[in-house]
Amino acid sequence: MAVEPVVRKTSEAPSLFGADDVEAAQRPSEVEKDHRHGHRDRLRSRFMSGGGQAVADYELMELVLFRAIPRKDVKPIAKRLLERFGDFAGAIAAEPERLREVDGVGEAVVVELKVIEAAALKLAQERVAEQPVISSSEALTAYCRAAMGRRGEEQFRVLFLDSKNKLIADEVLGDGTVDQAPVYPRKVMKRALELNAVALILVHNHPSGDPTPSRADVAVTKKLCEAADTFGVKVHDHVIVGADGVESLKGLGLM
Repeated sequence: MAVEPVVRKTSEAPSLFGADDVEAAQRPSEVEKDHRHGHRDRLRSRFMSGGGQAVADYELMELVLFRAIPRKDVKPIAKRLLERFGDFAGAIAAEPERLREVDGVGEAVVVELKVIEAAALKLAQERVAEQPVISSSEALTAYCRAAMGRRGEEQFRVLFLDSKNKLIADEVLGDGTVDQAPVYPRKVMKRALELNAVALILVHNHPSGDPTPSRADVAVTKKLCEAADTFGVKVHDHVIVGADGVESLKGLGLM
């Protein structure tokens, strides 16, 4: 009886490449690396010669991401961030936990974005501190929008001023839900007396984006003005900040 030869079947065909060749194939090619570095160099050069106006928002975001992700194409991540949060400012101001929900965003990216946000806020704050606050409404508006214009929750803060209307301190005295931040006149006045402040500017944000004052905004302003008047402290204004703009209760004739 003839004996048939035993044929061993394998699930994989023998590789034509050695292990080193397979590993090399999985790594980015030199061409890909050169293209990536070339893109980064060109983008940096365009930014340095033309400033922020010379690049699109997603490209500005790419420049921020270059440091956090040095060996990867960051354009898709930059575009996802802008799509998720609406624009560059919205992405920079987003809460860390929301940023981490975006595909490709790790802790290094979150840190870079929060550093950019802190730097922008610091610059705006120092511009406000350089001169009397009530005579620099443009700087004040820029600072308020940088500080809270994109926040997802309502926040109440107070700018404490000296006798020359210069900024002594800017403090958050109330955090709330998306539509309410508790404000306690006693707490505000206690802090004003501790700082020897003679005037205040009240500021809070509307997460909806619309800065139009509500009846509750007008009512709480009245209570705070009455409390301040008792201690000889002047409330100059109550500023409401939203992504769509800024409104002044004093400018609207509501205080």
